[in-house]
Amino acid sequence: MKSIIMEGPSKSKVIEIEVPFPKEGELLVKVIYTGVCHSDYFPWTVAKKGERLGHEPFGIVAEIGKNVEGFKVGDRVTGLGGGYSEYIIMNSKLTVHVPDNVCDEDSVVEPLSCLLSVASKMPILVPGDPVVVVGAGYMGLGMVSLFKLKGAGRIIVVDPRLEARENALRFGATEVYAPNELPANYTLTLDKFENIFTTGFPLVMEFAGTESALRLAGDMACAHGRLGIGGYHNDCDRTIDFKQWNVKALTAISTHERREDFQTQCCQNAMDLFSKDLWKFKGVANRIYTMEEFDNAHSDMNTKPKGFIKALVRCSS
Repeated sequence: MKSIIMEGPSKSKVIEIEVPFPKEGELLVKVIYTGVCHSDYFPWTVAKKGERLGHEPFGIVAEIGKNVEGFKVGDRVTGLGGGYSEYIIMNSKLTVHVPDNVCDEDSVVEPLSCLLSVASKMPILVPGDPVVVVGAGYMGLGMVSLFKLKGAGRIIVVDPRLEARENALRFGATEVYAPNELPANYTLTLDKFENIFTTGFPLVMEFAGTESALRLAGDMACAHGRLGIGGYHNDCDRTIDFKQWNVKALTAISTHERREDFQTQCCQNAMDLFSKDLWKFKGVANRIYTMEEFDNAHSDMNTKPKGFIKALVRCSS
């Protein structure tokens, strides 16, 4: 079977390897798509020969290991696991069914489960409360649509890209700004420390992964505000004004999820919300690449050519 392996920084290769065999509790899955996640972008740029990436699978059950219940050959499945290969092994306990009325391209569930986990950590306390999302890439747009579903009133989105701001309005934002266009009372910093509960916002979500976005998100939180850090900050250290965060009595939380059981439940919930057409976040995986175009997918994810939101790599037909 075909599989993608890294040759070095920003350079991959498609190789032939043996099809794996499912052990007890495992499924052999023929992978149709693997999503391209921005958390892999920096590892891709510094990759060493032999390294592998990928953790957002969707495919079809090809073979079933011993003592697996609830799955049969031919089932469409998604969940936690992955890799850029024609076939992968998935733990059946971390795998969920894809409903018949959810299309293949919308069935890469791992990032959706991450968004639901974020939503559990960033509650809308009273319907109609305002929220802020800094960064309107794929994950930021998903968060906008979830905040709308959860009953947020004003949804303020900040992103330097015009197209990203336009996308945010399409998915439920009520106000959009470039960072340098924010009204004065949307940020609370130590040089204007008055009206500390009415300047800034009680709930601010960062989904950009850059130092400037993280600092801005902290600035936009009001006193005793809650700051969710969802962008993947894995390229270098960050410097923020922690004195300001202290004075504001800010609650800052990493919204990344490491509890596999909980995230698997989020996978199931995401598929249920899509199936019932409650979560309006479909049709956003709008760039499909071949395995040979893997490096192009990562490059485009970073530069974001016009129309780009989410990339998938087709691993088999």
